[in-house]
Amino acid sequence: MELEQHVNDYGAESIKVLEGLEAVRKRPGMYIGDTSERGLHHLVYEVVDNAVDEAMAGYCNEIQITIHMDESITVQDNGRGIPTDPHPYNGRPTSEVVLTVLHAGGKFGEGAYKVSGGLHGVGVSVVNALSEWLVVTIARDGIAKSQRFERGIPVTDLSEGVKVDWQGTRIDYMPDREIFEEVRHSLDTLKSRFKELAFLNPGLKISVLDERTNDSREYFFKGGIGAFVKYIDRDRNALFDSPVVLSGTKGDIAIDVGFEYNDSYQEHMYTYANLIHTIEGGTHLMGLRSAITRAVNEAARNGKILRDKEENLTGDDLKEGLTCVLSVKLGEPQFEGQTKTKLGNSEVRGAVDSFVYDGLMSIFEDRPEIVRPIAEKAIRARRAREAAKKARELVRKGAMSGMSLPGKLADCSSKKAENTELYIVEGDSAGGSAKQGRDRKFQAILPLRGKILNVEKAAMDKMLSNREIQTIITALGCGIGNEFDASKLRYHKIIIMTDADVDGAHIATLLLTFFYRHMPELLSLGYLYLAQPPLYRVQYGKTVNYCYTDKELREHVDNAADPSKVNVQRYKGLGEMNPEQLWETTMDPANRILKKVELDDNLLADEYFDILMGDKVEPRRQFIIANAQYVKNLDV
Repeated sequence: MELEQHVNDYGAESIKVLEGLEAVRKRPGMYIGDTSERGLHHLVYEVVDNAVDEAMAGYCNEIQITIHMDESITVQDNGRGIPTDPHPYNGRPTSEVVLTVLHAGGKFGEGAYKVSGGLHGVGVSVVNALSEWLVVTIARDGIAKSQRFERGIPVTDLSEGVKVDWQGTRIDYMPDREIFEEVRHSLDTLKSRFKELAFLNPGLKISVLDERTNDSREYFFKGGIGAFVKYIDRDRNALFDSPVVLSGTKGDIAIDVGFEYNDSYQEHMYTYANLIHTIEGGTHLMGLRSAITRAVNEAARNGKILRDKEENLTGDDLKEGLTCVLSVKLGEPQFEGQTKTKLGNSEVRGAVDSFVYDGLMSIFEDRPEIVRPIAEKAIRARRAREAAKKARELVRKGAMSGMSLPGKLADCSSKKAENTELYIVEGDSAGGSAKQGRDRKFQAILPLRGKILNVEKAAMDKMLSNREIQTIITALGCGIGNEFDASKLRYHKIIIMTDADVDGAHIATLLLTFFYRHMPELLSLGYLYLAQPPLYRVQYGKTVNYCYTDKELREHVDNAADPSKVNVQRYKGLGEMNPEQLWETTMDPANRILKKVELDDNLLADEYFDILMGDKVEPRRQFIIANAQYVKNLDV
């Protein structure tokens, strides 16, 4: 790929300055979400996204990321290089301004980029502010200059130039351990995002090297959106040979969409605005759904697949089995929603609707053989939806009225959702202990009998007729799918509590699959948790301790004056604990360990659920083989 190297038209005048960095270190969560693993990885994304902006502008086709042994990060691109000439804002080198002033960059006003990604433009200055040290090296016109910063403050001037045989920008930084809870990068998390970016930018090569394990990956895809759809659907059976792909512009908006249908019951929708994954959808998704619904109905009637007396297919009918990627690029994206990842630009809806509808009608004319499987799949989904209507009404009435809560639910006395929690417990025995040991004021208990239905393999009507799933939906009170209403949720902590064995892990996975597929808002709102019961009860004399890991057990035994007199009990199930022990170890807010279930990577989560709970055996076998080395406790 030949790159246009317009270095001279990317100078100080392209960089706009809006405000300073003062608040970033005091309130990092406002800029990167939080200071946990998610925020740590967001720093990497910010630096990489700057390089991707160069690629989108046509000046970069290779990005290299390195995770070093000490957890420092290097990101290098072959773009134009940040300008280094004096900036009119303060006379300092433009690269220094970019790294020390919030909202300084080529993304604002009539800057160097018509389209850009990143965290709404706060960019690399936030990375600088939250790093122990950062070194920028800029190569332009065969000359490289560098500058060092510590916690956002320049500690050297921009160096004199040295001759080099490369061009672009290199950022080396060390995340600040005063800011982050733990500085430990996950290659799996990073790889998923890099793969996503490479699919969305065909022709861009993204390489990553993990020096800690000597693991390396390279992502380069010429197929773009179509290849992305085939990758997502690689373990499913498509209903037609190749994905539908539409690429072009409508006004000032670039639109790329690819989709196909498969024989599953789930929808897999991925939408992006300026490469930001809009997990809450937005106006571009509204336009897409409207266009697909209109086009399929029109083509199905023209082909006599839908009879004259039959009602039109709805958007809900057309979701089942749909795998779709939609990417739009626009000059001034407006983000809103719970996680600021919902596109709000009103003009995008009409542009996407018109572009996709016109394109689909043309494709359906050229490929009439794909209309029938799409329409027939949707007709079957409609019949299942109608068959499920009675079950849905029953569930909805019980959930919304609050008058007919399930009999096995032991509710709490408080009615303030923000102060209450629901334990979903495996089995009647553990449920009985939990009911006796709980604090009745704010803790409700819902025991389940055995494994719930695997919703990954079930149509909506079958799912809604399942008694255990009905019980869960009714107890929560908020509805599911399009009818989900967070304001009606009866508890703001939903805690899955299962045995610490293989069966318990399977039940927890089945529950997580249900919540992820049908109540994803519980994850985005931060209301879903996993309880962590102890693995061991350790008694030495009259002293009793509970251990949650093998490491804790070894420490207790090793620290005893006479290890041979240490009595160790291995818990295989919650039912082995009496109510007092269950309260003390797993339910008492002062002592318990809860793991919040968070959705950092929708693509990776979707892939895992599909592998673990889907129809195909071979991908699951390969996953188990690849991950067997990471199993810590296995009862056989």
